[in-house]
Amino acid sequence: MHNLNIAFISHGGGPMPLLNDPGHAQLVAYLKSLADRLEKPSAILLISAHWEEAVATITASMKPKMIYDYVGFPPETYQLQYPCPGEPTLAVKVQQALKQAKIPVKLDHQRGYDHGLYVPLMLMYPEADIPSIQLSLVNNLDANQHLAIGKALQSLDYDNLLVIGSGFSFHNMREFFSANTQDNRKKNHEFEHWLRTSLTDKKLSETERHERMVNWVKAPYARYCHPREEHLLPLHICYGLADRASDEHANITILNKQSSAFVWRNQSPGRIERKETPIEIIKRRYANGEIDKE
Repeated sequence: MHNLNIAFISHGGGPMPLLNDPGHAQLVAYLKSLADRLEKPSAILLISAHWEEAVATITASMKPKMIYDYVGFPPETYQLQYPCPGEPTLAVKVQQALKQAKIPVKLDHQRGYDHGLYVPLMLMYPEADIPSIQLSLVNNLDANQHLAIGKALQSLDYDNLLVIGSGFSFHNMREFFSANTQDNRKKNHEFEHWLRTSLTDKKLSETERHERMVNWVKAPYARYCHPREEHLLPLHICYGLADRASDEHANITILNKQSSAFVWRNQSPGRIERKETPIEIIKRRYANGEIDKE
C-alpha cells in the first residue's frame, strides 16, 4: 500500500459531538484539524466499536443505510444522513487479506453505517464524498486476535487509504456521569499515561509493545477505564497494522475524562510528507489542549 494513514480516535458519546455539547468541544476541534492535516484519502476503512460479529465482517453495500444505534437523543439525531458511497472493491480486498492470514471473514451486503462511522466523518469530511466501509470487531473480544487482524491488513493492496479505529480510550459509562473526584481522575490519568507510553515510546521494541497491548488488562486501572473492552480494540487493529510506535498522540478531554487519539502517518517510499503550516500547528495545539484560547 502507498499513502496509508492510520488513526485511532476517541469518538465521544453517541451523536453528542454534533450537538454543540461543551463536553465534546475539544474532540470536535481535533477531528476537524486531523482531516485538514491528512492527505484526503481515496477511501476509508473504519473499525467501529459499535459492531461485533462472530467472525470479522465487512460492509459490502454500495449504498449503506444509516443505523441510529443510540437512544434518548433529540429527534433530529434520528434524521442524520451521511450519504457517502460504500466501496465493495475495497471490501473484497480486505476479505482477501484476512483470508490469506487464515482469519475467518465474511462480507455483509445489508449492514449500514453505525454512529461510530458517521458521527466522526460528518466532522472530518462533511462533503460525504469519500467511499467508506466498516470492519467489525470479533465478539470474543480477544486482544491477540484483533492485533492479528491488523497485521493481516498489511497485505492489503489499496493506495491512498485511511484506516480509522473508532472507539474510546476511556469507556466506563457510569463514570462519565459520576462525580469528577481526585481518585477517579487518578485512575483515568494513570491508564492514559500507560497507553500513551505503550504506543509512543520508541525505546520499546515491537515485541514489548505487542506484549503490552496483548496484556492491556494488567495496565493501571484497566478495568476501571474499560469494564468491557470493545471501545479499546479498534486501537489493537490499528497498531497491528502499523506495527510501530505512533507518530502523533493527542490528549483530548471528553465529558471530563482524558482520552487519546493516535496517528500513524504514511511512510511509503517516495512520498514527500506535507508539513504543517503555522496556523495548522496552532489549531492542533489548541485542539490537544496544549494552549488556552485567548
